[in-house]
Amino acid sequence: MHTNVRASMIPETPSPIPVIVAALEKITPLQGLPAADREWLAQHGKEIRIPAGEVLFEEGSPAEELMLILKGELHVRRIRSGPMALFIGRSGQMTGLLPFSRMKEYGGQGFAAQDVWALVYHKSMFPEMLEAIPTLGQRVVSTLLDRVREVTRIEQQGEKLSALGKLAGNLAHELNNPSSAAQRAASGILTDLRSISDGRYRLVALCLSAEQVAAVQEWERQVRDRSRENREQGQISVAKREDAITRWIEHHGFHEAWQIAPELAELGVEAADLDPLVGFLNEEAIHVVLQQFASTLRAEHYAEAVLNSTSRIFDLISAIKTYSYMDRAPILEVDVAAGLDATLQMLQSRMENINVIREYDPDVPTINAYGSELNQVWTILIENALDALSKVDHSVNPGQKGCLRVVCAVEADMILVEIWNDGPDIPAELQDRIFEPFFTTKAPGSGLGLGLDNATRIVRKHRGYISVKSQSGATCFRVRLPLNQLQAY
Repeated sequence: MHTNVRASMIPETPSPIPVIVAALEKITPLQGLPAADREWLAQHGKEIRIPAGEVLFEEGSPAEELMLILKGELHVRRIRSGPMALFIGRSGQMTGLLPFSRMKEYGGQGFAAQDVWALVYHKSMFPEMLEAIPTLGQRVVSTLLDRVREVTRIEQQGEKLSALGKLAGNLAHELNNPSSAAQRAASGILTDLRSISDGRYRLVALCLSAEQVAAVQEWERQVRDRSRENREQGQISVAKREDAITRWIEHHGFHEAWQIAPELAELGVEAADLDPLVGFLNEEAIHVVLQQFASTLRAEHYAEAVLNSTSRIFDLISAIKTYSYMDRAPILEVDVAAGLDATLQMLQSRMENINVIREYDPDVPTINAYGSELNQVWTILIENALDALSKVDHSVNPGQKGCLRVVCAVEADMILVEIWNDGPDIPAELQDRIFEPFFTTKAPGSGLGLGLDNATRIVRKHRGYISVKSQSGATCFRVRLPLNQLQAY
């Protein structure tokens, strides 16, 4: 007979039966139990005392005993997947393995947070106990239901915190790139503004005539107009232009070509575009004019980078508001396609090596729904697809990207959303189980098995359906939501 009770926990002098009977009256599930039944429990239970800090059982050890906590406090915490409080047993509670329970092992480590005084009963005594106290069965079932609700609440809270952590990580990654680019561009603008300021005095010192100033302005305008067609060319063309401009500048006696040539080449300027300057400027003036022109181009380039980066940040913030439906009523007109797009944007940092295909029917109408909850569904399904794609062996086809396809269309009187991926198949024998609560195919500590269960509950809340089909390197989760949602609330 296996037991977690050690000899050191059994008191040398047992407590008197009347004292134990009086203490049993404070056990919440046993309140109202006749004195004779409480006396039976006092006589047949094994009395234990656990000092504060001592461990009663380890995570994963067999669960074979019912415990009635007469005094003290027992904490159960999960260790394997990271320390997390799972359960707190206090004075007056019935805990451990209960009759009718399918519990096989302890889900966490149990230790005494305070000195514990308790009675324990091995599972071999359960038939005799239920026969001796017929009303105990109903009390046990009620306790089991409370336990299921509490454990489910804790696990769902953990799943939500995990999802929030992933969202925060993705958002931080997405915001880091544009904010860093904006910071670098702002620094570059300051540098070039100082350079332009210094060059202004050199231009003044040249004492150019009004005709020369007009000629320089006209040359800059023409160069900008002619160079627009060259901007779209590839980096090889840019490199060739830069080499040619460098040779032209060095040929005219300048030694700072590296400060000028890259910007002119990036703009699309050809070396031949510089020839007209020789006609109305001397070499020193050409040098100053080109330096000023290059500094101006760099400042414009940095300013565009700031605009693009801040625009990206604005788009991300808008996506967050769309995703979370901030400052909006819980039930509202929801654009399902927009929710899918917002979710994809939230997870963008995980899609660097993935080809994302969007297939949205332009005629999909809005529906009355809980927008933020539907976005939780899309997050769960897309994250599952990304997890599957991360398992693809790229050594077979090194250059091939994984494919994530998101479909949103109207099917009869339903909105159909499909999340496809070409990652590993889901085994046929598991496809009917993956929607069960606490069932997961992930490694221990990587998932609680409540993601698809949450998705199922939300879809059913909207009077919809969710299903999966997986075969031959193509896995598809399908969600169908009725267009007429009015009766759902």
